[in-house]
Amino acid sequence: MNTGEIQKGQGHRKRLRSRFLDNGLSGFHDYEILELLLSISTPRKDCKPSAKEAMKRFKTFQGVLEASARELCEVPGIGSVNLFGIKLIKEVAERYLQKKVIHKDPVNNSKELFDYLYLSIGDKNRECFKAIFLDAKNKITAVETLFMGTLTTSSVYPREVIRAALDYHAAALIFAHNHPSGDPVPSREDIALTRQLVFAGRMMDIKVHEHLIIGDGKYFSLADEGYITRMNLEYDNKLVSL
Repeated sequence: MNTGEIQKGQGHRKRLRSRFLDNGLSGFHDYEILELLLSISTPRKDCKPSAKEAMKRFKTFQGVLEASARELCEVPGIGSVNLFGIKLIKEVAERYLQKKVIHKDPVNNSKELFDYLYLSIGDKNRECFKAIFLDAKNKITAVETLFMGTLTTSSVYPREVIRAALDYHAAALIFAHNHPSGDPVPSREDIALTRQLVFAGRMMDIKVHEHLIIGDGKYFSLADEGYITRMNLEYDNKLVSL
């Protein structure tokens, strides 16, 4: 690269940074955001071609953020040094959103909760099961990923979920997992799993408020659709019949 090309590239990055400082990310293309992130560790390199190639390969901005370091390094022009910015911003954003939901009532902050969950698990290529632990005032005290992989009643163990709830002294629980297909409609296995978890919680006097299934930019709430209420009634009826 000659001196003129270096100066041109530096001027381009300076203009991008000035645009960001003046107006935030408004008007930025996704590849331009990636270009900025890549240039954090390699300020003298032209990162635009690599940013465009990453968007082409991983389809979406979130897809780039979720890609592994190995996958990113397969993109021409992206190496172990300049992928730093991409990995850093993903972790920073997730930490920021997690701090926003901790100690808040998810009933009144469902959008923030969904934002956090979507960034955390919305675009993963395998299912990820999270438990959200609440205190007696329905404030979130902790969020933990408990299981990874294909989720069925045989791969998510209610006893492990309840053990974690007891460790966190939780009075109530919210569950969430993603559908890599992008369609958040629950499967039969999802409903059966939720029933098991509701029943296990009731046995230990721990309420299950919600099970969110996260899809592509949207979610399905088993509480909103009445599943959780019906499962609690089913449990009560079983007690009466004993």
